[in-house]
Amino acid sequence: MKKFHYSLIAATLTGSLVAEPTQPKDHLVFEGDASKPGKAKHIVLLAGDEEYRSEEAMPMLAQILAKQGFKCTVLFSMDKDNKFTSPNNQKSLSNPKALDSADAILMSLRFRNWSEETFDTFSAAFERGTPISALRTSTHAFKVPEDAAYFKYDWKSNAEGWEGGFGRQVLGESWVSHWGRHAKQGVNTYPIAENKDHSILNSVDKIFVKSDLYEAKPLQPSTILLEGQITENLNPDSKELTEDKKGAVRQACAWTRKFKHQNGNISKIFTTTMGSSEDLTDENLRRLVINSVYYGLDLEVPKKANVDYISKYIPTFYGTKDFDNDPRRKSVPNMTPADYIEFETPHK
Repeated sequence: MKKFHYSLIAATLTGSLVAEPTQPKDHLVFEGDASKPGKAKHIVLLAGDEEYRSEEAMPMLAQILAKQGFKCTVLFSMDKDNKFTSPNNQKSLSNPKALDSADAILMSLRFRNWSEETFDTFSAAFERGTPISALRTSTHAFKVPEDAAYFKYDWKSNAEGWEGGFGRQVLGESWVSHWGRHAKQGVNTYPIAENKDHSILNSVDKIFVKSDLYEAKPLQPSTILLEGQITENLNPDSKELTEDKKGAVRQACAWTRKFKHQNGNISKIFTTTMGSSEDLTDENLRRLVINSVYYGLDLEVPKKANVDYISKYIPTFYGTKDFDNDPRRKSVPNMTPADYIEFETPHK
C-alpha cells in the first residue's frame, strides 16, 4: 500500500484542492475552499475507537467538507511515541488545542479516557454551544473512572443529572445493546413520516449499512429522523426481518436534539448509530452526516450536497479481532495520520 504524506489546501482562484508536501505529524489540517459556503467555519473531527475504524473515515469526511469550504482538523488517538495512530490508546487525543477554535465537532469515539486537561479543552469547546454530530459508538464515547473529574461523561454514569453519561444526556442515548446479529445482519433505513422533510434528509435516500442496528430510544425531546430495520444478512438485497428475538426490529438510528448548558448556551446535536468506515461507503449516509454539519451551524443545507470522494477510499471492515482468525478486521498497523489522506486497506 502506498503511503501519502501531503495536505490538501484551498486554491481560491481555481476553487480546487491541491497538494502540499507537509502535514502535522499527529493530526491533519485541510484548509477549506474559500469560494464555498463553509468558508470561515472550522470543523474539528475526533477519531478514536477500537472497532469501527474512525481513523479511516474522519480524514475522508474532512476532505469532503473542506471541498465545501470548511476548514477541517482531524484529531487521532496516537501511540505513546506520538508517531503512529493507535485506536486502542483510550487516553490519547492529538492536538486538543484545535478545539479552542472549533465552530462544530464531528465525533466518532468509543470508551475514551482522556487526561483531565484534554477533557477541560473538550468541555470548554462544547459549553460554548458548539454543535456536535456524533457517529456510531459515540453513544458510549467515554469510559471514565468514578473518582475522575469528568465521570459524569462516563457511559454508565450515575451522577445526578448525568445518568447514562454524555451519550444519554447530550447525544440522546447511551449504549444499550445490539439489535440484530452483530457482524451478521445489516440495516436499511426509513424516514419518520412527519420528519421526512427535515433539511438533514435533503437528497438522502435509503441507506444500507453493515454495522447492524443498535437498540435506541432517544431521550426526549428528540426529533427522530430515521429508523433502521434489520436485514437477514450483510447482502443489501437480503430480505428484511419483521422481528428479532428481542421483539420489534425497527429502532431509531438518526435523530436531532438540543442540549442546554448551565451557562445558557445551546448546542444543536445530531446523532446516528451508523458510521463505521465501511458504512460510509454509502453515499446517502455520507450526505446525511455532511448535511448535519450544515444544520448544526445554522447554514442552509444544500439541496443535494456533493459527497463524492476527494481521494481514494477503500476502508477496512470493522472489528477488534485478528483478521487471520475472524472475518472481521483489526486496524491497520503503523499508520501515520497523513497515511489516511488517500487510503486503501491492505486487508483483502
